Amino acid sequence: MQHRSAMDRAVSLSLCAFLCLWFAATVSVRAAQDRSPVEHLLPAGASGEEIYQQACAACHSFDGAGQSQSVVGFALPLSNGHELPDFTDCATNTVEPLADWVAVAHKGGPVRALDRHMPAFGDALTPDQIERAVKYIWTFCDDPSWPRGDLNLPRAFFTEKAFPENETVWTTAVIGSGAKAVGNELLYEHRIGSRAQYEIKVPFVAQQSEPGSSWNSGIGDVELALRRTFYANLARGSIFAAGAAVVVPTGDESTGLGNGFWTYEPFAMWGQVIGANGFLQLHTGLEIPSNKTLGTNEGFVRAALGYTVAQNEGFGRAWTPMLEVLAAKPGDGDTEWDVVPQMQVSLSKLQHVLLNVGVRIPLNERDTRKPEVLTYFLWDWFDGGLFRFWR
Repeated sequence: MQHRSAMDRAVSLSLCAFLCLWFAATVSVRAAQDRSPVEHLLPAGASGEEIYQQACAACHSFDGAGQSQSVVGFALPLSNGHELPDFTDCATNTVEPLADWVAVAHKGGPVRALDRHMPAFGDALTPDQIERAVKYIWTFCDDPSWPRGDLNLPRAFFTEKAFPENETVWTTAVIGSGAKAVGNELLYEHRIGSRAQYEIKVPFVAQQSEPGSSWNSGIGDVELALRRTFYANLARGSIFAAGAAVVVPTGDESTGLGNGFWTYEPFAMWGQVIGANGFLQLHTGLEIPSNKTLGTNEGFVRAALGYTVAQNEGFGRAWTPMLEVLAAKPGDGDTEWDVVPQMQVSLSKLQHVLLNVGVRIPLNERDTRKPEVLTYFLWDWFDGGLFRFWR
């Protein structure tokens, strides 16, 4: 969801002045006479380019770069603080999924808390015509290395995704039985160009060493990671990324807040769209300690299966139930299995702020491994301010 201020700019005024004043007015008259107004204004088989020229170009120009204030006839910057988007900018053009473009074109800017100058054209254009116009807009980005936003699948707790992002995520995990613990983790992700990303993960831990003992708290071991998306195919609904991380021993080993050694982790992720709203994500890697006396190699495989349902005919709040299956194999131990049922929900109208709640349930070795209650708060900061786009 990178630059939904881009979306704000990308689709916020996507079918504007020309249809606002002429096209929409004509449609309302024709609609009163005949419930199929588009057939009178555009050929049934009109191309995306033809629809764009009729419905969008007056505000966004024929080349997609956006018109000036003197042409569109209203003040810039807009009420949301942004000017008209430049569709030729791939960072603006590629990050939003088709459903978000269609939602704003169909219902107007307010459906995503965007500027009111973006009108609703659900009664003027058919869903197919809107989709054709949007896909024509996509062609203004002429760099195929940028993955399309439809491959930006929902984030699970442990199974990382292959799409490069600009996000801040605060995760909390609570163990309420046995040796109690409260773990907080701040994750910062920053996209680099079309396909790369770096991230910084800082844990804040408070825990008991054994049931009933005093609590120890502090910063745990910090993780730094770099990854790149190597394959993205929208037609197949597939995306693949790989990278490496290093865990720095910043935590206090004597109080159990750190490992006391460096850990190196090569990893890879695969995402697959299933049908219209389903998805499967896979994440695998190997953790290699710098000190083989204190730690051992550990391999892991994680999988997340989910499905997204949106309220209000698909244009409102999005709910995504997911199930993760986790397997971790220490070099000299038995494989540990966990399942993590969870539910993600969008909070803001722009859907750039998300909440996820779940439970990590151990399937074996339950004497030493206890269930964890999990939650995260996700802010896609590149889309806009944390307190913007809520109404």
